[in-house]
Amino acid sequence: MRIGLLTSGGDCPGLNAVIRGAVLKGSTIHGQDFVGFRDGWRGVVEDDVVPLTRKEIQGIAKQGGTILGTSRTNPFEGNGGVDRIRSNMERRGIDALIAIGGEGTLAAAKRLTDAGIKIVGVPKTVDNDLGATDYTFGFDTAVQIATDAMDRLRTTGDSHSRCMVAEVMGRHVGWIALQSGMAAGAHAILIPEQATSLEQLAAWVRGAYDRGRAPLVVVAEGFVLDHENDPHSERGLDAFGRPRLGGIGERLAPLIEELTGIETRATTLGHIQRGGTPTSYDRVLATRFGMAASDSVVEGNWGRMVALRGTDIVHVSFEEALSSLKTVPQNRYDEAAILFG
Repeated sequence: MRIGLLTSGGDCPGLNAVIRGAVLKGSTIHGQDFVGFRDGWRGVVEDDVVPLTRKEIQGIAKQGGTILGTSRTNPFEGNGGVDRIRSNMERRGIDALIAIGGEGTLAAAKRLTDAGIKIVGVPKTVDNDLGATDYTFGFDTAVQIATDAMDRLRTTGDSHSRCMVAEVMGRHVGWIALQSGMAAGAHAILIPEQATSLEQLAAWVRGAYDRGRAPLVVVAEGFVLDHENDPHSERGLDAFGRPRLGGIGERLAPLIEELTGIETRATTLGHIQRGGTPTSYDRVLATRFGMAASDSVVEGNWGRMVALRGTDIVHVSFEEALSSLKTVPQNRYDEAAILFG
């Protein structure tokens, strides 16, 4: 059986470990043959492939990014569509696809599967927001990178008695903000699940400052103030019609300074959270996902995604994978809020 692998959406630490896990187990245990599509769905639509043998995957598990490249291409736009993708797969002798990606990628994979394309999914999102899996690879790395950055921000904040605002990723959920903020000792954590007023934020900042601390505020990019309806977005829409978020930290900094009189600076961590080498946890999880995806192809689990439940790898339908976001529950936020101010 010949399998096409693709990585789609935002890059993520651990993608190469998935590729390595799938190719190693598939070729040595199941006798599968692999090719990779360049730049996600773009490569599938444009028939842009590269070989994936043991030679191409040597030593890649510890590398960040993806050796296949990625993009946010919508496979149904332009020259895409089911017939084009099926024709390209038949021309290359490809029997099935392993699609590694997040919400947008898996939604496209479901639509293609419903049309008869054989696809197995692997969850990929640094936000850790897919409800059907306990963890996604890349999340642990993003939290560690954010925590390291906040540790550095705290030292410069202490030196100047400033309030520092750190903006992290988190379109719909605040897991990165919550975990990294707690680890770094943040005095306020702002997440999409919790609408917060400027007055409450200012009280937390002023409380920390009055105790002789340089306040640290962590905000997820999808956070919305209590008197607003939509997250801050200034950069239009992506290929799937979603707003490109970013900039809420820069917007909050002058408001905090105006309300408290405390000099405030903002830093947006942005893509640095996606870069660099994956943590050991993410390397292992991603490798296990890749191996399980190879097994899933053998078992004919089309339209299903590998997922982590406890310490076990399971298989869930695309419908279940896309049905709900894994949001931060109230009790977890309440735990963190004890540390605020």
